[in-house]
Amino acid sequence: MKRILSTSLMLALLAGCQSGPTREATAADRDEASADPVQEAAATPRGEAEPPADFATWLDGFRRQARAEGITEATLARALDGVRYRPRVIELDRSQPEFVRPIWQYLDSAVSAQRVTTGRERLAEHRDTARRMEQRYGVPAEVVVAIWGIESNYGGNFGDFSTLEALATLAYDGRRRDFARGELLAALRIIDAGDIAPGSMIGSWAGAMGHTQFIPSSFEAYAVDGDGDGRRDIWNSIPDVMASTANYLARAGWQPGQPWGVEVQLPAGFDHAQTELSTRRASDAWHAQGVRPVGGGTLPDFDQASVIAPAGARGPAFLVGPNYRAILRYNNATSYALAVGTLASEIAGREGIVQGWPRDEQPLSRDQVREMQRSLNARGFDVGTPDGILGPNTRRGLRAYQESIGVTPDGFATVRLLERLER
Repeated sequence: MKRILSTSLMLALLAGCQSGPTREATAADRDEASADPVQEAAATPRGEAEPPADFATWLDGFRRQARAEGITEATLARALDGVRYRPRVIELDRSQPEFVRPIWQYLDSAVSAQRVTTGRERLAEHRDTARRMEQRYGVPAEVVVAIWGIESNYGGNFGDFSTLEALATLAYDGRRRDFARGELLAALRIIDAGDIAPGSMIGSWAGAMGHTQFIPSSFEAYAVDGDGDGRRDIWNSIPDVMASTANYLARAGWQPGQPWGVEVQLPAGFDHAQTELSTRRASDAWHAQGVRPVGGGTLPDFDQASVIAPAGARGPAFLVGPNYRAILRYNNATSYALAVGTLASEIAGREGIVQGWPRDEQPLSRDQVREMQRSLNARGFDVGTPDGILGPNTRRGLRAYQESIGVTPDGFATVRLLERLER
């Protein structure tokens, strides 16, 4: 069975969030969080709370399953003896933020001046390794370093939860128990193979591990021994981290020699209904519509390019190609992929995003998105069942409403539009 299944898609099953990065939280998220999950976990006393009475019974049953699937008795003892139920993991699993940060706030953190500076320092520090992996996998060194920076702030914050305890807790009591159970089995196979000791398998509450936040099944599929010591160690070996991350992107369809995309200027009267990743045309076709690179020059030569405008007609627009979609395989969020591409460009000394964002706009809460969806449905602009998620159907209905009232139909949801819709 083909295993090109993105880390982010699998973590979405745990995190359950379809708006914004689909894993628990990147370092960019945690930098500005009012309550940092990693710091809170570190401050929680080791005793925490008494585990549920039947957690031990569940764990015994899981041991039998793992034994039947070939995990050795020695690994089961090393990995599962003393594993605790972690209530904080369940709290985080069941929490849903009421507001999703606007993309410009996410980028302010993810592509901060300090993160760019540190990225350049890390690239210089590991230049030989980074270039070697670039030659081997075809993925530019600055892109790998950018993912490293956004996922864990270059190793400064990749979590301090025991992966085994986090996954055992989720498999026992989480919202996606079967998925977490499979990831726990994968973690045991990694230990059984000798890649990492149980006590060193550390990461986020959702089971993402190491410098670039692989979950166990992604580790099995894509992790690479980059330093030649016979082990794949994404916690302590930077060559392994860089090789594994580059291998992931290469397997996800990265095309060597192509950029991820370019910031573009859209012509007056541009049809914003085209600004969906599902709309793909050759660069020449976009050029024929008047799409031009910001700052001049020619568009990248893409066979399958999309134009995206994540903040609508008042914000920046981008022409993106196959490598942008490869980044999305790592984490299926527009904000994340744009952050990786922009951070990589700035680390390499190229210009960042030039056009301004509509910073005067207020983000919608999930309840407000549901209100908007209900109002659109009531006015005959069918968007499906109100779910609080700004997906393609909602954007399509919103564009139709915008067109009916004579404003630019860009599908960008704002508080002002909601207020007008409800009047």
